[in-house]
Amino acid sequence: QVQLVESGGGSVQAGGSLRLSCVASGSTGCIHDMRWFRQVPGKQREFIANIEASGGLTNYADSVKGRFIISQDDNAKNTVYLQMNNLKPEDTAMYYCKTGGVVPGACNYWGQGTQVTVSS
Repeated sequence: QVQLVESGGGSVQAGGSLRLSCVASGSTGCIHDMRWFRQVPGKQREFIANIEASGGLTNYADSVKGRFIISQDDNAKNTVYLQMNNLKPEDTAMYYCKTGGVVPGACNYWGQGTQVTVSS
């Protein structure tokens, strides 16, 4: 089992920034990469970005490319950040952290989410 705890959400005006954190604990040896998703009520959960635990390769959704940066703590590889810059009202959502497994389909764990609200 892997436990994920997100933090850092809040309310900000358009153009502002926030940094989300996700800390993984437990049986973290199964983790291949860590991912951020977001969801607004009535819509499907949307992939935002991911980072590989070893090597740090990253991927981003087009909707956030150039504004969001995913990174991992140099001293604690099980801690991942999402730096969100130039926030827009359409970025308002619940943001979730998720693990991706070394074995495809395995090690799929979600955090409880952290709310981000961007006002115009």
